[in-house]
Amino acid sequence: MTLIKSISGIRGTIGGRTGDTLNPLDIVKFTTAYATFIGRQPSSAATRKIVVGRDGRLSGLMVRNVVVGTLMGMGYDVLDIGYATTPTTELAVRMSGADGGIIITASHNPRQWNALKLLNREGEFLTAADGAEVLRLAEAEDFLYAEVDHLGTCTVDDSFDQRHIDSVLQLQLVDAEAVRKRHFRVCVDTINSVGGIILPKLFQQLGVDYEVLNGECTGDFAHNPEPLEKNLQGIMQRMRQGGFDLGIVVDPDVDRLAFICEDGTMFGEEYTLVSVADYVLSEMKKANGASGKGFAPVTVSNLSSTRALRDVTERYGGTYAAAAVGEVNVTTKMKEVGAVIGGEGNGGVIYPESHYGRDALVGIALFLSSLAQKGCTATELRRTFPDYQIAKNRIDLTPDTDVDAILAKVKDMFAADPTATVNDIDGVKIDFPDRWVHLRKSNTEPIIRVYSEASTIERADEIGKRLMQVVYDMQ
Repeated sequence: MTLIKSISGIRGTIGGRTGDTLNPLDIVKFTTAYATFIGRQPSSAATRKIVVGRDGRLSGLMVRNVVVGTLMGMGYDVLDIGYATTPTTELAVRMSGADGGIIITASHNPRQWNALKLLNREGEFLTAADGAEVLRLAEAEDFLYAEVDHLGTCTVDDSFDQRHIDSVLQLQLVDAEAVRKRHFRVCVDTINSVGGIILPKLFQQLGVDYEVLNGECTGDFAHNPEPLEKNLQGIMQRMRQGGFDLGIVVDPDVDRLAFICEDGTMFGEEYTLVSVADYVLSEMKKANGASGKGFAPVTVSNLSSTRALRDVTERYGGTYAAAAVGEVNVTTKMKEVGAVIGGEGNGGVIYPESHYGRDALVGIALFLSSLAQKGCTATELRRTFPDYQIAKNRIDLTPDTDVDAILAKVKDMFAADPTATVNDIDGVKIDFPDRWVHLRKSNTEPIIRVYSEASTIERADEIGKRLMQVVYDMQ
């Protein structure tokens, strides 16, 4: 059983002993610590309101009840938006003027997991420093609950799905008219979670014909919820039967997005951000005029994402910057450099014109706008981008695994290599002229991730397996 406290929130498996899992007592402790933290922020006393949304997980109602009751016990009014995507909940915090929000979701983790993702008053994830303070408060357990006359209330509001969709359709680069004229037909796999509720509404308002696979919001995931090719054989087979322009896959909380081409082949999860960025940059360059004078856009992704984003950005005369893995690290870097778009290679698109959070609805609307304007198929669009192959491997951690020692050894292995550039801001990434490999401890699972990229999957896998052997030798 597992409990992980990281920059990605508090997540764990359901059931088991306190202190080891995400159980009711620990949910109370971390929710109370979060409420205490929010209450100490300079502007928090204005509303005393916190938004709560959840995905369709089997444990979601139990966790929701504990979280809502605890917040009310801390004197906070809860705005319960029910089943909601992560980006919907983020936007609801801003739209309602709340002091913060809690998203009850373990994102791509399997069904036995759940988590508390913690938001600030901007509807963005807490920084590493703020998250550390919440953990300190939880450890101290010096809590003060509200007296009976000052208990909070709970209000249910199911209007935010439509408000989210409205905000997407109002984005300047979402060409809804062009999308409607193309009469797209799509097949979408929503993994039996909240995507099955909101995405049909988006498609209807974009004039897109659709078929939904695994569309019941039961939380009983039809397959492993991480949107990787090995988990998506069902929708890939459906696409091969023909009749669709595009396959669309989201994770349980709809912040990750993967596309499948009309012939049933993967567009490539890594290329979700690349394709959307290409569209945004091309439209911005058009708006800037033929000369392009003064056009110097910046894009950002994390260290484990494909080089293709860098290449596409430079094609438009822009610059690329890399951030540590984790959404808050990417958004922090985006704000620092003034990025026009960013995200993560796991299919996460962050478009500041909407909000600083990964949003599959934004990604879908921009991608369909790109296809509609270009008049091409997904396969044809994919061919316009640099072709890299990325290998995504993982190693399960044991209680005795010394991750710091492993990272130190990997750094030493390449320290004298003149062709290698070593980056250690997040694990260890080794960049070579023609490939790279990144080894880091996961923020969301008890594993070490080993990602590598090259011109062929064989070359990518070779360097990845070389580093994996280092780990095995030290375990």
